[in-house]
Amino acid sequence: MSESVSLPALGESVTEGTVTRWLKNVGDRVEVDELLLEVSTDKVDTEIPSPVAGVIEVILVPEDATVEVGTALVMIGDGSGTGEAPAVFEAAEPAAAPEALAAPEALAAPEASATHAAADPIVPVEVVSAAPVESTPVAEVAPAAPAAAPMGDSLTVPAGSVTSIVRRLTNEQGVDLAAVSGTVVSGRIRKEDVISAGAGAAAFAAPVATRQPLEVSPLRGTTVPMTRLRKVIAERAVVSMTSMAQVTTVVEVDVTRVARLRDKVKADFLLKTGNKLSFLPFFAMAAAEVLRAHPIINSTVDGDSIVYPGQEHMSIAVDTERGLMAPVIRDSAELDIAGFTAQISDLAERTRNNQLKPDELAGGTFTLTNTGSRGALFDTPVVFLPQSAILGTGTVVKRAVVVSAGGADAIAVRSMVYLALSYDHRTIDGVDAARYLMAVKERLEEGAFEPDLGI
Repeated sequence: MSESVSLPALGESVTEGTVTRWLKNVGDRVEVDELLLEVSTDKVDTEIPSPVAGVIEVILVPEDATVEVGTALVMIGDGSGTGEAPAVFEAAEPAAAPEALAAPEALAAPEASATHAAADPIVPVEVVSAAPVESTPVAEVAPAAPAAAPMGDSLTVPAGSVTSIVRRLTNEQGVDLAAVSGTVVSGRIRKEDVISAGAGAAAFAAPVATRQPLEVSPLRGTTVPMTRLRKVIAERAVVSMTSMAQVTTVVEVDVTRVARLRDKVKADFLLKTGNKLSFLPFFAMAAAEVLRAHPIINSTVDGDSIVYPGQEHMSIAVDTERGLMAPVIRDSAELDIAGFTAQISDLAERTRNNQLKPDELAGGTFTLTNTGSRGALFDTPVVFLPQSAILGTGTVVKRAVVVSAGGADAIAVRSMVYLALSYDHRTIDGVDAARYLMAVKERLEEGAFEPDLGI
């Protein structure tokens, strides 16, 4: 006897989903709760487990197809193929835009700009140094082998066709790759060839500075379709930018006292909470606290009215392989540093692992995006409807600044950061934004967070 598995309800206001990848094939055996497929919705990407055990007999919905909740996706039985199967899915004309764009509650996720792929709240914002930043190598596409050269001939292979190991070795040895010839029949340059060339040139060449070479992305020169999530982000960004008058105000903040406190307690904090202490929880706590005194920054527009929520539900931008998403920290103004750290860590991990519930991406009233996690000083983050403001935190940098003490000016090394607030100028005036930012600045520069560490 065969049973069909249908697309389940994936959260409030979610009416359809797109099959992005089948994890099982026809003929495969599955057990109860074993993952069958991946589905993308307007709010979240998730994995669908099997509610029954058996053999995959028929896959009814192909990859990249969008179906409504309740649609049969697959038939699972004993492998005999008996039983009446629902009709196989037939592709319909694609909709002009996801229906969720018209629903205000669906606009709460993701809560950050599609242009902020660098915003990652989990990577601690470390003080930048003068040392060069090393790029993370991207998996290299194996090059096609060149045509075989006649025996005894030497064929020079272009730099782009060698392995990353060889390219790295040429930099370490100070060898010009274009001057190296492969010694095997195929002409491929091996590490032995680079070592040999480096030894021969060492007596004549002056020492040269070495660096990690940039790896060429396999996406270069390709065309790929947008994912469903990327389409939603793109459409919502355009709707938000064309529906409100967005302005950005930036302030500079001296967070030296926060940096000293963090250095003092981070070992004990890790021991007691199991989480590393970054600058982000301090920024989040200050931002949430000040929202209570400046509710216009936490407000939304409803027709000709301004709605002032009774809670501060802070969306935190998380960078994932699928795109930027913003899970929500509920009642954020009630949390201490340990509470913020735990929630940010938990939500970010589950966001990246496709374990979020759709409702955890909805209901945010204000967004915090850590644009400095990859070294950016600041940017102009995009506000996403229905929210009215988003705060971007830059990277913390040690530099010389002029300080005043006792009526005299002096130059001192301080830990500095830029905070950028983008807001809806229809309801929030520049003076409102400035007052909010100056209150956050004062809270951070005061640095009195020791009673709020939660340890």
